[in-house]
Order: sequence, then structure tokens, then C-alpha cells
Amino acid sequence: MKTNSDVRRPADAETIAYVNAVAAYGLWGVLPLYFMLVSAVPSGQLVAQRIVWSVLVVGTAFFLARRMDLVMDVLRDRRVISRLSMSACIIALNWLVFIVGVDAHRVLEISFGYFINPLVSVALGTVLLGERLSRGQCLAVGIAAIAIAIQAWGLGSFPWISLALAFSFGIYGFLRKTVVVGAATGLLVEAAVLLPVALAYLGWCAFSGTLMLGDDVTMMLLIAASGVVTAVPLILFARGVQGLPLSTIGILQYLAPSLNFLLAIFVFDEKLDPSRLISFALIWVSLVVFTRDLLHRRAATVAAQKANAAAVAGTGGVD
Repeated sequence: MKTNSDVRRPADAETIAYVNAVAAYGLWGVLPLYFMLVSAVPSGQLVAQRIVWSVLVVGTAFFLARRMDLVMDVLRDRRVISRLSMSACIIALNWLVFIVGVDAHRVLEISFGYFINPLVSVALGTVLLGERLSRGQCLAVGIAAIAIAIQAWGLGSFPWISLALAFSFGIYGFLRKTVVVGAATGLLVEAAVLLPVALAYLGWCAFSGTLMLGDDVTMMLLIAASGVVTAVPLILFARGVQGLPLSTIGILQYLAPSLNFLLAIFVFDEKLDPSRLISFALIWVSLVVFTRDLLHRRAATVAAQKANAAAVAGTGGVD
């Protein structure tokens, strides 16, 4: 016989995944502030530092928790290693483009790229995973598509930073969706795959006299914090993407570029023109439409689960 906790469990699991995804995108939304603080470090070196410190931070956590057996299990599976190696390369490219965009004060293009990304996620979800959109989701995506078209027109040039970010993170989300491995475990393996390349690059920088480790203790600590800055939102994202449809993840993605957009205007002093303002407003309209549809469908699911539980209880659990 099913209990009330059994009835609530699927909905609770989806809610937890939803909270993880929102937290991840919120942290990514304010990430340009961190890279503004470490802008003195060259982009390539900062990516390498992120990889090294991610291994140290996550690896230490696994060691202290005595969970290294989980990592060893992944390392024995060639198929999983192959997928995680691909996702590692993709996310490293994403990191590099993001840092280059912040350094060049092109945060609006970063914002635009992550506005595009949900459409990439939805396309991957519908084409490759057979996910279907509800009417509310279709309306939200349609409004977002109009907003993105207006945003592209407002930029007035080929947005290579935007496209690179959108497609790299969309593919990364798809790869992590199709790999059955824990969030933290997957991140540690991804970083470990990239570690030899990162160490070789930093070693070459040290040999050539161009290695930047910070001029004071504060900067050194900020660089070391790149491991935490990298690990926390990626783990939250991986937990979210494994518990939600890619279409849902795609729409939630709008939170990060919305925050990026605000930072670009109010912190980085980038130009705000009417077309960008209109596109920003439309993006939030699409979020409202999607959230309403999501809550409606979740309520219907919970009601159906309770009805099924009541029916089973009424028959004594006999088929």
C-alpha cells in the first residue's frame, strides 16, 4: 500500500531538481562579477586554474567523505568516460569564451548567447530525446524566439561569442543528460580528464615567465576560489538537468542571462538601446507564461498521483 510520502515523492524530486537548476542559473548570472575581480589573469590561464582548483576542491571533498569508489567505478566504464571527456572539452570551451567576453566588456553578447541557449536545449530535447512541449511551453518558446530575433537585430554584428556560448552549453547539457553519473562525480571526472592539459599549459606559462598567480594574498585566494566558483553551480546544474526535461532546463536558462543583462547595464556600463530593452521584457513575459504552465502541470500530476493512490487503497492494493 502506498503512503502519502510515496505519493509526494515524484513531485518532491522534481521540485528539488527545479530548485537546484534555479540556484545554478542564479550563480551563473552573477559570475561576471567574479571574473571582473580576476581580470588581470589571462583568459587561458584562468581556465586552466579553474580546472586545477576544481580537481582539488571536489577531489578533497570526495576523499574526506570516503567516496572515491564512485570515481573509480566511473573510470572503469569506457562509455561513460568517453561521454564525460566530450562534455569536459565542451565546457572548457564554454568557460574560455565566457571569460573572453567578460574581459572584453561584451557582457551583453554573453547575455544574448544564453538567451539563445534555451532554444538549443529545446531543439536537442525534442529532436534527440523525443520530448514534447505543451501549449504553454510552445507559447513561451515562441515569445522567446521573437525576443531573441530583436536582440540579434540590436547587436548589429555577427555575435560569435553569443553563438559559441549557446551551442557549447546546449551540447554540454545534452551530454550530461545522457550520462548516468552523479553530479559531483561527473564534474570531478571531467576536470580530471582536462587536468594534464591544464597543468602542461600552466607549466609552459611558468617556463616562459608569463604565469600569473596574483600579486597579493587576496588575488591568490580569488584565483584559488575558481574551484568553488566552478564546482558549485555545475553540480547544481547537473542535479537539475538529470531531474528535469531539457525543455524545462532550457526555459529556466533565462534567469542567468537576465542577471547578466542587468550587470552589463548597471555594472559594466554597456549601452542599452530600445531593441535590447524590448527583448529583455519579452524574455520575462515568456518566463511568466512558462512558469504558470509548469505549476499547472505539476498540480495536475500531484492530483493524478493522489487519485491513483486512493484507488489502490480502495481496492486493498489488489490488481
